[in-house]
Amino acid sequence: MNALGLPAIVWDQPLWLAGLALLPLWWLWVRRHPAAPPVAVWLRHPHIAALLQQAGQSAVVSDPWPRLCRSLAWAMLLLALAQPRSLGDWLQPPPQGRDIALVIDTSASMEAEDFRVKTADGDKTVSRMAMVRQVLAEFVAAREVDRFALLVFGSEAAQLTPPTHDLPHVVRQLKRLQPGVLDDHTALGDAMGLALRSVRHQRLRPAILIVSDGDPSNAGDLQPAEALAVAVQLGVAIHTLQIGAGPAKADPANVADPQPTLQEISRLSGGTHWRVLRTEDAQAVMRAIDALEPTLRPAPSQRDVHEWYAVPLLLALLLLALAGWLQGRLGRRSVS
Repeated sequence: MNALGLPAIVWDQPLWLAGLALLPLWWLWVRRHPAAPPVAVWLRHPHIAALLQQAGQSAVVSDPWPRLCRSLAWAMLLLALAQPRSLGDWLQPPPQGRDIALVIDTSASMEAEDFRVKTADGDKTVSRMAMVRQVLAEFVAAREVDRFALLVFGSEAAQLTPPTHDLPHVVRQLKRLQPGVLDDHTALGDAMGLALRSVRHQRLRPAILIVSDGDPSNAGDLQPAEALAVAVQLGVAIHTLQIGAGPAKADPANVADPQPTLQEISRLSGGTHWRVLRTEDAQAVMRAIDALEPTLRPAPSQRDVHEWYAVPLLLALLLLALAGWLQGRLGRRSVS
């Protein structure tokens, strides 16, 4: 906008404006070589044609309005060819999200009621799974441009939802989760392998979020250490949430082949580990993950453009029509 509040005009093809300098030359040429009235073309008698030619010259000299209208019409056409436009606000490109896999432990220990959540009726004691469902549903709903995959594991691992932008569907699947649906063992390695196969590395690296009570992996065909090695090679960060006061580390004396703990998995993959003992802790963790895995907001590179070439083009057509009407009126007057 300029000082008068009008849009500032820029020219996309400014070289056409150089043609405006030729209009005065054209004006002088037409003034010295006026055209004969149209009716003279149809009259073959030389004396009558000459008389009409003289009458037309005097009429053209005395009435410059048709020539002025044509000059202005050509000027408007040149302005239209120069493509005037005004630039508006910068256009913000849509944000770009990432793939996030939610890997949730559904073992029977997630049924322990040791968390409190706020409801319309006040604070209420709920199970670990109920708290996880609520907090993750809020997290998913707030990440509008990400793709989410939902996986669960117990004695086996299963993918409930492949990576999708259909966030309401992911939330509905979250709310259906129940402890014990896949038995009471922990196939963490298989779940990590499925998660790594489901996510895709685009402009932003994917992330995996494991929610478990910290029990050591004791089932499945793929060991957590093997899945962790793949995650490190692919550059996929694994964030881990240990729910409740469960074991943080397996006892090597009871495990023939000790596997990495949740804390070690997150540290070695470039993720972060949290221990969640209260609902407020889980909500703070979701805010921290939201900051650690932000969406990409590209800088604007284009502006909103309003084209104005139609205005001078319309004026040119009107001026040409007016010039034709004046010329016809001039021809009738010269004949009479």
